[in-house]
Amino acid sequence: MSRELHADVDFVRDTSAEALSFFYEIQRKRPVGQKLVDVFDLSEGLFESVKAGIRLRYPEADEREVFLRAVASRVTRELMIRAYGWDPALHE
Repeated sequence: MSRELHADVDFVRDTSAEALSFFYEIQRKRPVGQKLVDVFDLSEGLFESVKAGIRLRYPEADEREVFLRAVASRVTRELMIRAYGWDPALHE
């Protein structure tokens, strides 16, 4: 069975076909709930990485400002103002 690979699977170039097949089989058998937990964990990890970068760029920022700047990197200015009362344009 031939299967076309998605362009983003470049990370598997050094993985044997057998190992990759085994990995996919394990993933298929995992409960949906655990997969969802993994997605949230990855999302939280990415958010923490964004906050770490903000701390480097704005060392004087307190944790609230770090949080707000991180959220502002994901949502529109209008939503930031509505949801948090914080205008990113005033804090560049």
